Amino acid sequence: MKTYMEKKETVKREWFILNAEDVSLGKLATKAAHILRGKHKPTFTPHIDCGDYVIIINAAKVKLTGNKADKKVYYDHSGYPGGLRERTAKVMKESYPLELVERAVKGMLPKGALGSDMYRKLFVYADENHNQQAQKPTEIKVY
Repeated sequence: MKTYMEKKETVKREWFILNAEDVSLGKLATKAAHILRGKHKPTFTPHIDCGDYVIIINAAKVKLTGNKADKKVYYDHSGYPGGLRERTAKVMKESYPLELVERAVKGMLPKGALGSDMYRKLFVYADENHNQQAQKPTEIKVY
């Protein structure tokens, strides 16, 4: 029996919606990355972008467990001397909830061009309203 390899022309993409309300950030990001990669499909092929689209709603209501709110620090550098910026997870959740969730998911995707293609299929919203009603997304429960 030959191993089936998906081709990018034959990939069938679906839309899924994940509700981040009272869900741990890590569990949410893991589920989203799993769907974006296409690992939930029997036709998963590692070198092809065979994943589906993911919409994450209520990103502002995501849960941080343990002491992560105070101890986890996100770093950014502008490239100039003295351009290092540090923000705690608490500040990120209050001021930049979309970036908090996007960074968690992006870190779980492959690095390089393939990961960039997968990341483009992620849509994150702070509240329940989203612009993809026409695609009729299927809701998936995250535990």
